[in-house]
Amino acid sequence: MKGIVFTVFVEYVEDTFGDVVAEQMISACDLATDGAYTSVGTYDHGEIIQMLVELGKISDRDLSDVVKDFGYHLFGKLVAGYPDVVQHVDDSFGLVATIDNHIHVEVRKLYPDADLPSFSHEFIGPDELHLLYESERGMADLAEGLLLGCFAHFREDVVLGREDLSEGAGMRVAFTMRRTAR
Repeated sequence: MKGIVFTVFVEYVEDTFGDVVAEQMISACDLATDGAYTSVGTYDHGEIIQMLVELGKISDRDLSDVVKDFGYHLFGKLVAGYPDVVQHVDDSFGLVATIDNHIHVEVRKLYPDADLPSFSHEFIGPDELHLLYESERGMADLAEGLLLGCFAHFREDVVLGREDLSEGAGMRVAFTMRRTAR
């Protein structure tokens, strides 16, 4: 997993829960990196899983909610760091439709070793979009948080449905998005 996700996560924990919680979380995990990350590095996704689980315990929050909240936060940081990604689209559905054929293509140019999830989409009409997330990492909660961050960025009211097609593993998830107002 790319280091930018790790660096933003540690910053998120520090900003949301405080430095003490961030240190406590990192110390409680068995991390090969000892919690030291660079945005351009590549790291074992198991490390972020460990930290997310530990953060859920420390904060007494549901792991799924912690991951979604982080995904929401991550979207904002990615847009701030890469504003050109959202400049060529007018709305959240337009951005979501470009994940695999534009955004991930650009990510692979910068990071050829990136192991990215796959997304396929189908427009059902102008206000309904189906998205299929697939990844061996099972980070559908992160994908959901990113989607929620995207809807907020574009100031759109979207009802998000979710169906796990991988028996609860979060490895293959169908999202249904219905825009309620424009």
